[in-house]
Amino acid sequence: MALQHPAERTSEGRSARFEKLAELASNFTSSAVFSLLCVLLVAWYVATHAAGLSTEWQHLAGDAMGAVSLLLLALLKNSERRAEHAIQRKLDAIAAALLEQQEGKEGRSRAREDLESAIGMEERL
Repeated sequence: MALQHPAERTSEGRSARFEKLAELASNFTSSAVFSLLCVLLVAWYVATHAAGLSTEWQHLAGDAMGAVSLLLLALLKNSERRAEHAIQRKLDAIAAALLEQQEGKEGRSRAREDLESAIGMEERL
């Protein structure tokens, strides 16, 4: 099990099976069909309590909601990490381009030194 950033787990530009699954799951959970399924799951949960069904049914409904919540939390965290990595790479590219524009100019400013040290900072943490 690799403890790497999700965006760094690819090999030669190909997505791993988990990454493909995560992308499909992300697309599905943002669809109207998934929203409808969640509404139905919540309605089932409320109905089991309102109808006074046995505790087994109430536990089943609650466990189903808990499982969906846990899966969505993991998916959300994965998506957040990928977006964060993409933004950081873009910022590093902009900073590098700014430094290239400054090459050849006389003197070293404090801003230039800060910019140089900030490039790739997240990878050193």
